[in-house]
Amino acid sequence: MEILQNARVNSTISPSERDALYKVIFSRRDVRGQYLPDAVPDDVVQRILHAAHHAPSVGFMQPWDFIVVKDMGVRQGIKDGFETAHREAAALFGGEQREKYCSLKLEGIMDAPMGICVTCDRSRSGDVVIGRTPNPEMDLYSSVCAVQNLWLAARAENLGVGWVSIVHHDHVRKVLGIPEHIVPVAWLCVGYVSFFHETPELEQAGWLPRMELKTLVHHEVW
Repeated sequence: MEILQNARVNSTISPSERDALYKVIFSRRDVRGQYLPDAVPDDVVQRILHAAHHAPSVGFMQPWDFIVVKDMGVRQGIKDGFETAHREAAALFGGEQREKYCSLKLEGIMDAPMGICVTCDRSRSGDVVIGRTPNPEMDLYSSVCAVQNLWLAARAENLGVGWVSIVHHDHVRKVLGIPEHIVPVAWLCVGYVSFFHETPELEQAGWLPRMELKTLVHHEVW
């Protein structure tokens, strides 16, 4: 792939390349709406999957798989699972918070032209994996790194991505025919959008503010 080959020729990051990376990071959004019906070209899909596949992984186990879903019927199955989990979640909030929660648009499963399910095969490298011995959940964290790589690469391609976490993993597994030992990590809605919000939608809606970095940084000890 040409982009990767060029990166290998010169590993030094120029100031303009550095600035472009930070622009992508700070302009990334969790997209729930404003998807366009335009299909995502196959070469673009391959580029963002290639980026995801080059995420860091503990023990170099590369536990991820990617299920690309364009079929409306399959996506409707995922949407049905969202609706069930969404009702369950709404019942956990009370009063005005429940009302606000129900007013939020929290997915774009049928709006986006495609979905990508990222999974984790926890058995891929055997029972003993370098770096996972004291903390077995590190393979799941590695798969999340693949999600982040995909998300940032998609933003660089001017694609919107939305992570639909309000759905039970067992439902996703059933709809997509995922083997029992494979863990669904993320359902991602992917597509071109009419615009990107200036700030995260939940921040705009007043659900929660962005925390100040200075309140989260500790030195030497907690």
